[in-house]
Amino acid sequence: MKLLVIGGTGKTGREIIKQGLSQGHVITAVVRNPSKVKYSHTNLKVLKGNVLIPKSYETSFQGQDAVLSALGHKKFIIKTTILSRGTKNIITAMERNNVKRLICITSLGVNDSKFKLGLYYTLFTIPFILFFYFLDKSKQEKLIMNSELEWTIVRPGQLTNGKKRTIYKHGKNVGHYLLTKMISRADVAHFMLNLLKQNTYLKKTVGLTY
Repeated sequence: MKLLVIGGTGKTGREIIKQGLSQGHVITAVVRNPSKVKYSHTNLKVLKGNVLIPKSYETSFQGQDAVLSALGHKKFIIKTTILSRGTKNIITAMERNNVKRLICITSLGVNDSKFKLGLYYTLFTIPFILFFYFLDKSKQEKLIMNSELEWTIVRPGQLTNGKKRTIYKHGKNVGHYLLTKMISRADVAHFMLNLLKQNTYLKKTVGLTY
């Protein structure tokens, strides 16, 4: 398949690119700083673009089969709207170029998965450290849900840099009210790429943890 990856310089985005190439996909990565993409492959094209500036990347959507978004934000930004504004632009570009399939990462603890990232996140981290970030994730999800795209929103638990296991839990009720469940970025990428092969979670949200 021809895949457009957003957020390809982040740790999860790099895993999506690496695993996607190993599976034979043709990947276009839209990134702000192409020099941060360390892979060189005949099936990989790296384009410079900023999701907040649609003109910088919109033509890259032409002819794509699906978009995989691992869009994040800069560290230590307290109040951010990058996710919602960027996703709104992505949706518009997909609609204009007739690209239907969108698989996007957000997080457990957002919208109707509130409290499922464990007590530590629910009572401390989200309200006192990541409040605006999770608020932006909430807006991001609602934009996707209200679109006409064939979307899936993947809500992982706490992300780690662990190895790919390919064995994990996924579904509507994944997560825990007391404990913080984890998942490696490698397995998040594995799950997202597998979603391209089936429609189980089409127009649905899905939690993902060990």
